[in-house]
Amino acid sequence: MSVKIINPGILALLQDAGRFGKHQIGLTNGGPMDPLAFHWANRLCENEPGATAIEVSVGGLKLQVNVDTRVAVTGGEMPLKINGAEAERWQTHILKSGDTLELGYTTNGCRAYIAVAGGFQVDPSFGSTATVVRESLGGFDGAPLKAGDEIACNPDTSESLWQVPEDERPEYSNEITLRVIPGYQEHTFDRVQQRLFFHNTFEVSERCDRMGYRLTGPQVVSSIEGILSEGICLGAIQVPADGQPIVLMNDRQTIGGYPKIGSVLSLDLAKLAQLMPGGKVNFSAITIDCAHNALNLAHSRFGAAQLEAVEEN
Repeated sequence: MSVKIINPGILALLQDAGRFGKHQIGLTNGGPMDPLAFHWANRLCENEPGATAIEVSVGGLKLQVNVDTRVAVTGGEMPLKINGAEAERWQTHILKSGDTLELGYTTNGCRAYIAVAGGFQVDPSFGSTATVVRESLGGFDGAPLKAGDEIACNPDTSESLWQVPEDERPEYSNEITLRVIPGYQEHTFDRVQQRLFFHNTFEVSERCDRMGYRLTGPQVVSSIEGILSEGICLGAIQVPADGQPIVLMNDRQTIGGYPKIGSVLSLDLAKLAQLMPGGKVNFSAITIDCAHNALNLAHSRFGAAQLEAVEEN
């Protein structure tokens, strides 16, 4: 009873909600780069929150199920085929043993999520199945999925099918604005530097991955060249000596010594994670109170949207 990877595509990783509480021993979070799409994939399969799914970057993955189950695909716009026939994303599908599922290459967005009913069955490492390749942790021996890998999953005979309402599906754009909570090192960037940062457009460089997104644009300079290494939060915006910001993502290092102008609101990181190189990024400053309000509203909306998800059968 398993799912067999026929072609892993560009990059496919097993991810649960993330590995938390381990920074003190140098282990980062991992987890899905687009949590909303990840959680919707699991919800469509009626899984527990945080069940292990596959994160597919750019596309090209093909798998075969060797068990009767239900699946759902969410996230970036990667054409979906089941047994060679086009199928819809953002809804549940019933697969029989021997069926195949294939994702084409993205036409919009960067990352998609494949969930199966009950979640993929993988032994956790340090309390999580999240794959962090740099740390060789999680998933299958801490490595990306490869052709021939077989991932255990439980049979599912339910015929309950769901779909996410159209107005609850995120729209992925090639031009985004990220909300930023200024940090305690903001004062090391004078007013001119802050205006350069918040009033200009940056571009996603080729150097973007699950560790961080390096941006290119006007040079932003801090009055200090470095600081003593300290803990780094998700979304922190480091500004190294070349003045080109780096937004730190799920697989970031746990400590760093570059000055930070602030941190991106966690809700907005999915927008960045769905950008390919060349995508355009602007920044907008918000207060910590506005950040808390935005998070609470987003959680409430997701809870309400689950109640409105349409059951097909």
